[in-house]
Amino acid sequence: MKTDDLIHLLAADTVPVQRHVAARRLALGLLLAVPISVALMATVLGVNPALKAYLSQPMFWVKFGAPLLMALMALPLVARLGRPGAHTRTAWVLWVLPIGVLWALGLLSLATAQAADLPTLVLSRTWRVCAENIAALSLPVFLAAIWTLKGMAPVRPVLAGAGAGALGGAVGAAVYAIHCPELAAPFIAVWYVLGMALPVAAGALVGPRLLRW
Repeated sequence: MKTDDLIHLLAADTVPVQRHVAARRLALGLLLAVPISVALMATVLGVNPALKAYLSQPMFWVKFGAPLLMALMALPLVARLGRPGAHTRTAWVLWVLPIGVLWALGLLSLATAQAADLPTLVLSRTWRVCAENIAALSLPVFLAAIWTLKGMAPVRPVLAGAGAGALGGAVGAAVYAIHCPELAAPFIAVWYVLGMALPVAAGALVGPRLLRW
């Protein structure tokens, strides 16, 4: 069989891929995964009993809103990482930008604080568990993003795994904010960012294994 004949034979069996299939797959995964993260937070950690009062505090909306914005920025990032040749630099920059805002607020708070208050502003009461709790709550969404990517064609599994971790970590941080009693900007800048970075690093490590063709 000639090469041209083989190409025509293979092309004859192709079926057009449905548009927005990746978005629908990711939406389905999130529809299942986000409630699981919220349920884990509510049952294992508990909703902050002072949440109603916190709603009037600007820093609550910073610690909840920044990860939520990062989760929204991670949606197109995951979709792009599943398509060969798609550029992701801008998506990564948009995901990182809120971290810069958190760091700026944290540094400003430290610069204007008394020296004796610095350890409390950075460590407070829950620094030992904050990052690991965020990482744990990120797991359902991380797995949903991996499931989405496995149905696509990721050719950069390290970056794709990191992107899944970026989405999971951001959702995990937003969910954890509903439990977390901390409002200090330096605390959020250090421990929330670390909590979101852990799934990114873990995703980069396991991406080649989980996303193998």
